[in-house]
Order: sequence, then structure tokens, then C-alpha cells
Amino acid sequence: MTERPVSAIRNFLKGEAGSGVLLMISAAIAMIMANLPGAAGHVYHDIFHMVTGPVLAPALGPMTIHLWVNDGLMAIFFLLVGLEIKREFVDGGLSTWERRRLPFIAAGAGMIAPALVYLAVTAGEPALARGWAIPAATDIAFAIGVLALLGSRAPASIKLFLTAVAIVDDMGAVAIIALAYSQGLDIMALAGAFVVLLVMFGMNRVGVRSLAPYLIGFLLLWYLMLLSGVHATIAGVLAAITIPVNRTPGAPDAVDSPLHRLEHLIHPWSAYLIVPLFGFANAGITLNGEAIGALLSPLPIGVALGLLLGKQLGVFGSIWLAQKLGIAARPSGATWVQIYGMALLCGIGFTMSLFIGALAFPGQPLLVEEAKIGILGGSLLSALCGYAVLRFAPAPRSVERGAG
Repeated sequence: MTERPVSAIRNFLKGEAGSGVLLMISAAIAMIMANLPGAAGHVYHDIFHMVTGPVLAPALGPMTIHLWVNDGLMAIFFLLVGLEIKREFVDGGLSTWERRRLPFIAAGAGMIAPALVYLAVTAGEPALARGWAIPAATDIAFAIGVLALLGSRAPASIKLFLTAVAIVDDMGAVAIIALAYSQGLDIMALAGAFVVLLVMFGMNRVGVRSLAPYLIGFLLLWYLMLLSGVHATIAGVLAAITIPVNRTPGAPDAVDSPLHRLEHLIHPWSAYLIVPLFGFANAGITLNGEAIGALLSPLPIGVALGLLLGKQLGVFGSIWLAQKLGIAARPSGATWVQIYGMALLCGIGFTMSLFIGALAFPGQPLLVEEAKIGILGGSLLSALCGYAVLRFAPAPRSVERGAG
């Protein structure tokens, strides 16, 4: 008898919590290595900019370790993001419009408000406008990692709602990357990618259940997207949409569901290798006099305030307004103070923000470094403030009575 794998739904929060803690550690190590004295401090940057070849796309030039991580391994991360989005829409917490309503409202407002804050702060420098999307994304692994440190002080409804908001947030981030940060499009490569995608949809329609053909299609799609000028990681989300899924209400771990099998297969690699490696490769900022002097520049301030203020205003404000207008009810079993703490945690934009920051200012390493300073500062403040609010927030009366 085939053993049923552990449910991805039931273990999702646990896995993301472990990944978030590991991400924090890898980012801290990157900061330490990047600021070692003398020649040792250059080793960190030299490793990731080491040319490995070959030239896969003329626009990118020879592949480096940094490119393999950001454009290669992160495509697998986005494949997992796409699988989680499809699973939630078909078989999970976003499977009905009633369930989708509040997460969509909160995620949408939580992306618009940070962008407006950023644009307001950087209004005097039009060259910085391309960075508007940097504070718009939420890092689910990091945020869930902070919630894990709180244990039972964070209600289950808060964790589940934050997960739903972050999944919708990821959808928005993917759309932004595809539409706002694609350049120099190669129409022939894009047409080839479209044909591959059609073939993959066709395999789904005729009942192909083996994962191997879809993974081959994913690799072809990734390469063609790399050539096309649309960021290659988008191939992961597009490929995920074509993977067949079985509806399994109440038990989303069917061994005969290709989507669930693929999700179980790649989730540990994404959570415990790819995301921490991405953080390690991108979080290293050299804190020299130039970097310290940039702390008060419009770019890092705009990003930091977008994450810290924009996210909480957008997420918390939209939830409060939705309940006030009778559009949707707030998460059950949570107080308004706890919801505010969760909204603060939405300001942790680490992984997606670093990713978008590199895309926003191509060929401008100083601006990318300034964006990193704002991302790290805003994310850290959001994490500390969110943790403090949830740590000292009084529990609902029903929770207190049942704590026994």
C-alpha cells in the first residue's frame, strides 16, 4: 500500500517557518562576510561574480554564480509559488470568491500603499521612480518565521490569513516583474515560449499525468524566457499553471495528483536551499562610509518607509475598512491589535524586494546597494515592531479560557 505523503497544506506553515529562520541566518552571515576586513571582505563578492559560462542569453553575457542563483534557481522557487497559487485557487483557502475577497483586498492595498509612499519620498528624483515596486512585496518565509518565534501568541487564523495575503501578494509581484521589468523583448523567443506553453496545456488536456514531460517543458520555457527579455523566473509560474491537479477537499495530499507530488518534491529544496542561498547571495552589503552616508538618501528611506508604513497602512486599513463597510469580516479568533501586528509583519519584504530591486536598476550597482539598505532596514523594523505588538497583545477571551 502506497504511503500517503504529509499534506502540503498542513505542513506549509511549519516548512515556511523553518525556511524563514534559515533565511535570517543566511542574511546575517552574508552581512558579516561582506564586511570582513581587508581582502577577506572581497571574497564574498568575488565568489558570486565569478564567471562560470556559458553565454545563455546575449543580453546577460557569460553566466556567473549570481546569475545562476537569481535567474536559474529562483525559477524553481517561482515554480513552487505557482504551484501554491494554483493549489489554493483550485483546492484550498482561495477556492471560493468569499474566501478570496479579504486576502485580495488586503494584498492589493498592501501593494499600492507602499508604492505611493515610496513615490512620495522619491518624488524629487525621477530616476528613482523605477523602484516603486520594491516595497510592494511580502516575504512569506521571513514573516512566518517571525510568527513561529511567537508560538501560541499568534492565533492560527492570523497565520493562515497572512499566508493567503502573501500568496495573492506573490501573484501581484509576478505580474509586476513580467510587465514592468521586462525589456528588449525578443519576439521570436517569446513566440517559442508561447508554443511550449500551449503544448504543456495540451498535455494537461489529453490527460498526461507523468511529471517528466512537464519538467522538460519547464526547462525549455525557462530558456526561451531567458532569451525573450521577460525575466526567466516567470517561466516557473507559467509552467505551474499547466500541471494537473486533483481536487481533494479536506485532504490535499493525494498521491495521484501531479501538482501535489511536484510540490512535495521541490518544497524542501526551495525552503531549505534555494531561498536561503538567494538571501545569502543578495543580502551582503558593505557598510563602508559611502553606504552609511547613503542611509538618509531618498531611495533607502523611500523603500524603508514603504515597507514599514505603507504596508501596515494598506493591509490594516483595508481590513478595517472592509469590515466597516460590510464587505468582509476580519480573521476570526484575532483581536484588532493582533491583526495590526500581522499587518506590520507584511512589511517584511526581504526576498521579493531584493529580487525586484536588482531588476529595477540594472547596471546601477550603487542604486541596487541603496535599495538593499532600505529593504534590510524596513524589513528589520517591520519584523521587530510586528513581533513586539503580537508578543504583548492580549489574547482574545475565548483563547484565554481555552489555554488551560
